[in-house]
Formats: sequence, C-alpha cells, structure tokens
Amino acid sequence: MAIRIYRTPGGLRRNLDGYVSLYHGDSRELVRSLPDECMDVIITSPPYCIGKDYETSKSVSDFLEFHSKFLPEIARVTKSGGSVCWQVGFHPNHGNLTPLDYLVFSIFSKIKELKLRNRIIWSYEHGLHRQRSFSGRYEVILWYTKGDNYSFDLDAVRVPQKYPGKRSYKGPNKGQFSGNPLGKNPGDVWSDIPNVKGRHVEKTKHPCQFPVSLPIRLIRALTKPGDLVFDPFMGVGSTGMAAVADKRRFVGAELNKGYVEIARERIMAAARGEDVFRPLERPILRPSANMAVARKPAHFKI
Repeated sequence: MAIRIYRTPGGLRRNLDGYVSLYHGDSRELVRSLPDECMDVIITSPPYCIGKDYETSKSVSDFLEFHSKFLPEIARVTKSGGSVCWQVGFHPNHGNLTPLDYLVFSIFSKIKELKLRNRIIWSYEHGLHRQRSFSGRYEVILWYTKGDNYSFDLDAVRVPQKYPGKRSYKGPNKGQFSGNPLGKNPGDVWSDIPNVKGRHVEKTKHPCQFPVSLPIRLIRALTKPGDLVFDPFMGVGSTGMAAVADKRRFVGAELNKGYVEIARERIMAAARGEDVFRPLERPILRPSANMAVARKPAHFKI
C-alpha cells in the first residue's frame, strides 16, 4: 500500500480517492482547500493550548478563537449523513480548570446542520497524580452527525454481556434469556480502553497520543469499508492506523515533520497486519495476587 505525503493542499485535494494521503502542513490551509461534503467521518483530538511542545499557545481564548473559525469549515467538508468526533479534555490555568468540550459544544451548537448524538466519557486509570484535587481520569468525545440520515452499526461494536445468564422475569419472554447473544451496547462511558502511558505497546515520543482503540470503535460504528476518514490533527497517526486496519481510506494533516514520518511508518505497519497496537477486544489486565505489582509493601497503610 502506497502512502503519499503532500506539502501543498492542491496535490492532496486532487487525490482524495487515494487510500492513504498525509498532509505535512497547517490543517487550516488544507481544510479551506477541500471541496464541500468530501469526508465520511472526522475523528480528531485538537491541541488544547496548554503549552505542549507542538503548541504555540497557553490561552483558552486562543483555543476558542481557533475553533470558532475552524469548526464551520469542518462541518462544511463533512458529508450529509457523516459524523464528526471531537475528543478534548481540560485546560488548566493555575488550578482553575476549563472543560474544553463546553467551548466546543458552544460553537458546534451554532451550526444548525450538526446534531449532537453522544457526549462520550473516555475514562482511564493512569495519569498525573494531583495533591490538592482529585486526579483527572477522563476526557470527552463529542459525536455529531450532519443531519438525521446517518450510519450507526451497533453490532460492529458490541461488548460482552455482563450478565449473559440473565432471564426475563415478566412478560411474554418470562424465563427466557434476555441479553443479546452478540453482546451489549458499550454505552457512553468507555472505561475499557487504557490511555497510552509508560510501556504501552503504542507509545511513541508524542506526549499526548490517544490509543488506536478509541478511533477503532468510532470507525466501526460510524463508517463502512472504503469510507474516507479524516484527522486534521493527526499527530503520530493513531486514527490512520485504525482506519487502514479496518479497510477504510484515510486523510491526515500534521505540522510536525517528525510526527508525519512516525505516522507513515505506523500506518504502514497496521496495513501489513503487524501487531503494533492494542486490540479493542483485549480486556484490561487486572493484577492477580501473585504478581509483584499487586503485593502490598509493609509500609503501605491502605
């Protein structure tokens, strides 16, 4: 599979039918150049403006100003019936947190053709430890559709039933098994996808990459094989890996040249079927009592 890297918006625009196209440049320039309604789904996590090495701002007002101009363009390039999935967290300012999904919602709510279908909570167990507040352990995905005629394949993302032996206790099906044998709806709180920290198989030098399983669940539910997935803030290509692993086409944009090269290598590996990301279906490891990390040292009080 060939992956083409473009440095001008025009070249990529002329090759939207390609399988994987990466743009090394400003996503704003690329999106402005794209035709109306060309993307089946947009899945991304934008910069939070908190001073990371790939950001130029630490200001909430800059985050808001950027999104006020950018999100209408995102809506324009999304197909009718397509989806936009915007994953954000919090902006810390001397201990005063701003939930960024509130700001994104305030802008998207002005775009009449977009409708909020879910506010998904992505919950994880590991991160920075705080001393003067509860440690942050979740971020948010806002899922919008462009109109009401959208795709949603629940069977593609069902998870195992918690109580597979449960039976109906009343009605015409009394005494019969009540759960769907294909599994249950994963719901809007996702605690089965660990974040990328430490020795995670997907860890790269990117400080804030999200796990491949996050876009995989969205891609399986919201698209069909051959559909076009777009990530305007691609980073090291997690969304691209998810797309090609499930036979979707992909367009990604990224300013950092090093990240573009990492993304290309990771997407190629995923296309070859290599074991380079944590499968969505793999349950989270719960340490057993005989594992060293689960044994309580003598000085622990709790």
